[in-house]
Amino acid sequence: MQYVAGNRLTLLKNGAQYFPALVEAIDAARSEVFLESYLYADDQTGERVTDALARAAARGVNVHLLVDGFGARDFSRRFRERLRASGAHLLVFRPEFGRRRWQRGRLRRMHRKLAAIDGNVAFVGGINVIDDFESREWQAPRYDYAVRVEGPLAGEVRNAAARLWLRVSWATLRRRARPDAALPPPSPCGTQHACLVVRDSLRHRRDIEDAYLRHIEAARVEIVIACAYFLPGRTFRRALYAAARRGVRVQLLLQGRVEYFFLHYAMLGLYGRLLDAGVEIYEYYQSLLHAKVAVFDRRAACVGSSNIDPFSLLLAREANVFVDDTGFAKELHDSLEEAMRSGAERVPPRQWHRQPPWRRAWIWLVYGLARFLISRLGFERYH
Repeated sequence: MQYVAGNRLTLLKNGAQYFPALVEAIDAARSEVFLESYLYADDQTGERVTDALARAAARGVNVHLLVDGFGARDFSRRFRERLRASGAHLLVFRPEFGRRRWQRGRLRRMHRKLAAIDGNVAFVGGINVIDDFESREWQAPRYDYAVRVEGPLAGEVRNAAARLWLRVSWATLRRRARPDAALPPPSPCGTQHACLVVRDSLRHRRDIEDAYLRHIEAARVEIVIACAYFLPGRTFRRALYAAARRGVRVQLLLQGRVEYFFLHYAMLGLYGRLLDAGVEIYEYYQSLLHAKVAVFDRRAACVGSSNIDPFSLLLAREANVFVDDTGFAKELHDSLEEAMRSGAERVPPRQWHRQPPWRRAWIWLVYGLARFLISRLGFERYH
């Protein structure tokens, strides 16, 4: 990990803070815009962002929108036509063509959520282009984070987006609108140190997991992790156990509501060992938890798109920003602490072990099936 100095970082919570900042930056763009999103919904948020991209392209900005072929397989035709008419460029990462057999290659998705504007401003996080509210039953918006980046690291985000765009354009034989693969970094504009860590299936297969492990092993006081889909491998789990044994307070803020039935109950299969090791587990119930963030010793922090599960850590293209700054870490820590206090419930260890036998058997059945499927995908060492 190579931390870059001279940045100004702004933590953004939920779409209510993220999308106004994103649209404002796109409206101020002069030369180029890159936007990557796994989901791109045909809703008010999708229309708002599409309009901003179309306005930018119409005034001569080189606009590049990359969406995933599975997550955004229903990308709106009217959005597509609007972007084409304005001169914006759209690419789809690994498009889905009909129903294919379930296989590992089909799971290699573009799960990143990032934007880069003029090489000077960038956004990285877990927020898709989709409305915060999807259900009237929710008491709060979808819980998620992104970070606005200004300074040299924004140039790294831009270059990472340009490299992926070039790869996808070659793969799809779309050779128009080919940006420069790399540009010089912008001048420093702040005092914060940060590092962009990406995961791909080439040179950076384990970079995000390794970055997490490095911070977990270095922690001496406290670790707070918020993760929507939490199914870590053996090495990651052992690192958390070891941290708890050496006296580090380990807190996990996890999904309380059932979004994906199989993944939810597979995650529950880990609770017993984690609780026995002294890890505190909080389940978030106010809305859907979609965050992928962490704070280590209230000094270092992480905001990104990567879940801690086999799909994110072993298959998908992801992007996280790690920040070495006490002010930023404190702001994120305070926000997570408030979510645990007001929107989550702690899982009591004794009560967990007193569950009815039928429920415990069901959890272990699903967890065992998850381990079997992970092995079938060729990741025996992961589980």
